[in-house]
Amino acid sequence: MYPTTLTQLARANPFSAPLFTLQQVEEPKQSPVKNGQSTRRLAAAAVADSDVSCEFGSAKYYALCGFGGILSCGITHTAVVPLDLVKCRLQVDPAKYKSIFNGFSVTIREDGIRGLAKGWAPTFIGYSMQGLCKFGFYEVFKIMYSDLLGEENTYMWRTSLYLAASASAEFFADIALAPMEACKVRIQTQPGYANTLRECGPKMYAEEGLWAFYKGVVPLWMRQIPYTMMKFACFERTVEALYKYVVPKPRSECSKSEQLVVTFVAGYIAGVFCAIVSHPADSVVSVLNKEKGSTALQVLKRLGPRGVWKGLFARIIMIGTLTALQWFIYDSVKVYFRLPRPPPPEMPESLKKKLGLTE
Repeated sequence: MYPTTLTQLARANPFSAPLFTLQQVEEPKQSPVKNGQSTRRLAAAAVADSDVSCEFGSAKYYALCGFGGILSCGITHTAVVPLDLVKCRLQVDPAKYKSIFNGFSVTIREDGIRGLAKGWAPTFIGYSMQGLCKFGFYEVFKIMYSDLLGEENTYMWRTSLYLAASASAEFFADIALAPMEACKVRIQTQPGYANTLRECGPKMYAEEGLWAFYKGVVPLWMRQIPYTMMKFACFERTVEALYKYVVPKPRSECSKSEQLVVTFVAGYIAGVFCAIVSHPADSVVSVLNKEKGSTALQVLKRLGPRGVWKGLFARIIMIGTLTALQWFIYDSVKVYFRLPRPPPPEMPESLKKKLGLTE
């Protein structure tokens, strides 16, 4: 009944698995023939085959998801560079930069308006690479782990699946991000060190070697992996809850614009939790990349329990907006390229029978 491996993988996807089971029985009734060709519905996307540009789980699907990740992360992180700059300075020099507004005031007074854009180039390049790996690999690992779990376990353990897939993706994404993140922090937090990426990169390599670009990768994992796990798992479950309890009609009856609004709201809610979970490690990364010869443990001890929470309010504003826009852009890319967009998960019919929920 499922002629290709790709379709079987799609069936294991946590969003579409229940619908596959339900549609599997009804498939002969839903496959009218038009002009000699079948118009069978693609269950993974819950839309007609003619409405999607590629198979769910195909190489083209992964490539376009990665492209969506590049746009969503690269554009949004670059857009909030001024706020990120002030946040980093609050973390590394709280005596000078006492609050968000004071941080903006001091920065503009010393460096002018253009000073707020310091570090935009490494931010754009680094987070574009991170977005490629984060979103692209998330789709890969989600399908891979779903296939290993099977349909029923995928539904029952879907939150764990989201957490595992996002953590796996972020591990590789941070390796791609680390060099540019190190340059960004140096430019933003060390006045006079370098003003552009072209100055900063060669100078760091000449003074400290290749290790200068990767000494912050472990703190990045500490910051980004919990952040991404929260970002994806919280988003997925929030979308599910919004359609179940808040949106007054089924997702299938919502327009594309209405679905994108739900995506944005769920993304913002997820972003607030992301900021709180990842902020202590973010403080360590900022200080570590500013200083030479320090370790993450040394920085953590010096900052103390209160110091690691400096700049949290700025980070909540930044990450909440950032995460909402990232999911909005990512989902918009899927809509634009007509990629399969599975609906929220439902319990498989076989599991309903086992639990005695059907007659």
